[in-house]
Amino acid sequence: MSLIADSPVHSSSSDDFAALLDAELGSNSSNSSSDNEIEEEEDDDDDDDDDDEAGNEEVSDHENDRIKRRKVEIVEEVDLASTSQGTLKQDDVSMKQELCTHPGTFQNMCIICGKKMEDESGVTMAYIHKGLRFANNEINRLRNTDMKVLLDQRKLILVLDLDHTLLNSAILSHITSEEEYLKNQVDSLQDVARGSLFMLDYMRMMTKLRPFVHQFLREASELFQMYIYTMGDRAYAAEMAKLLDPKREYFSGRVISRNDGTLRNEKGLDIVLGHESGVIILDDTESAWPKHKDNLILMERYHFFSSSCKQFGYNCKSLSELNSDESEADGSLANVLTALKRIHSNYFDDLKEDAANKDVRVVRSLLKLSDLISTI
Repeated sequence: MSLIADSPVHSSSSDDFAALLDAELGSNSSNSSSDNEIEEEEDDDDDDDDDDEAGNEEVSDHENDRIKRRKVEIVEEVDLASTSQGTLKQDDVSMKQELCTHPGTFQNMCIICGKKMEDESGVTMAYIHKGLRFANNEINRLRNTDMKVLLDQRKLILVLDLDHTLLNSAILSHITSEEEYLKNQVDSLQDVARGSLFMLDYMRMMTKLRPFVHQFLREASELFQMYIYTMGDRAYAAEMAKLLDPKREYFSGRVISRNDGTLRNEKGLDIVLGHESGVIILDDTESAWPKHKDNLILMERYHFFSSSCKQFGYNCKSLSELNSDESEADGSLANVLTALKRIHSNYFDDLKEDAANKDVRVVRSLLKLSDLISTI
């Protein structure tokens, strides 16, 4: 048995190592004593008892000295081995950190080498995981990789606003007397895929999904990788995503809220993992996208609740107060889906140019914008 090899050098308990060491040395001592006794009996059967005792004492003292010296040697060897291994590991970690390009950080520690990083350059990706940040070079690499995969699948990227685009929400205290009837018509939260009007008591809110939204998402998901991007907070965004996508088949973790953005009171594509040349945006507020107007298709606002009309200064009755709603077959979402299909078709069906070199903003501008808007 090798004590250096078998001993718990890296154990946090020195008592364990000492016990192992004593057990091994005790075994050697016992074996040596037995061998000496047998040899003495064979070589000198006629010696006196006094001579035997003196001889045994001399051998025992000699053996004890040998054991003590060996014990010290072993401890020194173990200490040396432990120190050498620790030094090598420290050198290895230092070299790894020096060679690492630090592509990203999680809670200010490099996601590859673990080095503490004080520099906060790059882009925060909190919607993927809180505390996650990617360096600019890594963001570009991810965009290139993801875009190549999407183009191979004949898909583009679609960024979708929530409020007044896909749905309309109202605080319960803002529900008017003419809208009280809605409280008796809410759908079950246990089967949101079949419903459109939901009472969210825990948020003190009522939400109405825009007509045609389920079919819109289903068909759009075949042509686009989709993101939600809202100026609402993270909790609100997460709850709305559950209503729109209860099986997480459309958005997965691609839900961006105002807490995740890098621009104050603005929306930006810097945190979307795709090239701007392959992104279409649907939103009812043009001013939210000052740097990306060429990617934007402006939606007609969905004002189902009275509070929504008042928010934008409309002195008129809301759809709910009129006990009415948009058309499923000929409403805004149905019409914009037709426009998106035209853009997608024009982008991919012209085989004269490699898809990677195309720009969806150019394709969108070549189509008659008036035609797009008139159908929305």
